[in-house]
Amino acid sequence: MHYAWVYIMTNAPNGTLYVGVTTDLVKRVWEHRTGALPGFTKQHGLKRLAYFESHDDINAAIQREKHLKKWRRDWKIELIERDNPRWDDLYEGLLK
Repeated sequence: MHYAWVYIMTNAPNGTLYVGVTTDLVKRVWEHRTGALPGFTKQHGLKRLAYFESHDDINAAIQREKHLKKWRRDWKIELIERDNPRWDDLYEGLLK
């Protein structure tokens, strides 16, 4: 069972990036997409889920999020393009 998720939101391919962590990925991405909460993602229109990974432990997910936030932008882009080269919005796949 997946307990926590690290994810990257964007507004367009190679656009602004946001790295986050959550225990409810579907709900959290929905909040970003609808602008339900104020903040960076709403301000920059980050509605596309470009990348996510699961973790069995919330502490491991938090550490991974902190690690990714320190990465250079080009490393984050490489991470996204490794699994999602077309920068598809992965949100719809979560609902299946």
